[in-house]
Amino acid sequence: MIRINLLGTERTRVRTRTGLTDAHKIAFGAALIMLLAFGYIGYRYWTIGNDRARVDEELAASEQEMLRLRGVLSEVQRFEAQKTALTQRVGLIEQLRRGQTGPVHMLDEISRALPERLWLVELSQKGDEVSIEGRTTTLSAVSDFVANLQNSQYFRRPVEIVSSATEVDPQGETVRFVVKAVFVPGGNALAATAPGQGRN
Repeated sequence: MIRINLLGTERTRVRTRTGLTDAHKIAFGAALIMLLAFGYIGYRYWTIGNDRARVDEELAASEQEMLRLRGVLSEVQRFEAQKTALTQRVGLIEQLRRGQTGPVHMLDEISRALPERLWLVELSQKGDEVSIEGRTTTLSAVSDFVANLQNSQYFRRPVEIVSSATEVDPQGETVRFVVKAVFVPGGNALAATAPGQGRN
């Protein structure tokens, strides 16, 4: 009778199937390390790509913001230039207004100082000095005119009669005269008058 040990053979087969040699273990470990290395490299490549895309987006946004701020800066500079020009214009207008008030007050005071039977022919101004040429029918009208100017707060004392001459024409005798006076724009001529030169 022949005996066959089936159990022993099965065990041997099982050991052969499941048993790993050192070479297989090394190959498996190397493959696992390579797989992990490739996975890590792929992950790093992916994260670097994402970081690069994010940096590119931020750079593009920064360039857009820089362009916008450059436009805003040019607008601010334009507005500053306009403001400077307007400020200069306003200053010039104010200066012209201040310059206009002087002649207005001067003409107003001269017209108030005119007595009856006296009229003006020419008026010229050089700085604060005013030269007035006129005609009248009497010498007393010239004296009254000079006194009225001296009593004004806009003409410094003394008001000087430069010349006076009697002329004869078909309508009768007239007195031609020239008066010089110093105009005070602030209207404080009487306050600036020296002691002993009070009102007449």
